Amino acid sequence: LYVIVDTEITGGRTPLEVAQAALRGGARMLQLRAKGADKGDVMPLARQLKQLCASQKAVFIINDHADLARAVEADGLHVGQHDLPVAAARQVLLPTQAIGRSNATPEEGRYSEAMGVDYVAVGAIYATGTKKSTRPAGLETLRRVKAAVHCPVIAIGGINKENVAEVVKAGADAISVISAVSLASDPEAAARELVARIRQAGGKA
Repeated sequence: LYVIVDTEITGGRTPLEVAQAALRGGARMLQLRAKGADKGDVMPLARQLKQLCASQKAVFIINDHADLARAVEADGLHVGQHDLPVAAARQVLLPTQAIGRSNATPEEGRYSEAMGVDYVAVGAIYATGTKKSTRPAGLETLRRVKAAVHCPVIAIGGINKENVAEVVKAGADAISVISAVSLASDPEAAARELVARIRQAGGKA
């Protein structure tokens, strides 16, 4: 379970509280997304999340900003189709830091892998309201991307406890969610339920 902690989607909680609950519930990866925020203002939170993930042996990813990922020594960086090219991001990051990239087609997935990413994200699997510019992908595209690349494939977009099993069975190596955890009445319980359903569907957790 890969939970994106979006500073604007927290259900009235702090981003740190969402992160703590997600990890208690069994999430193994966290990504910090702070669209539109000044990086200097985000850095203290990024450092807190890095320390929190390290204490729980979870992976911590920064969205978009290679310089911030380098500064806080995050485990990796996630970029979209219109963010820094992978080669440019590698010039900023430490050699040990991973890079993931968003994709909506098998062709994009193959191109991302050729760039040298460590994982490809595929979405939106289902309709989502948390990111307006997301293009539809669906389960069939997820299967095709999985067949087209050799690196891990992460599914994202509209995934919840009701549909997570079919996403796992379609080949996802990890499940990425935002609102299914952050907007739940009990984020810890929501994460735990997702992890349980990932396991029941044959995934690892």
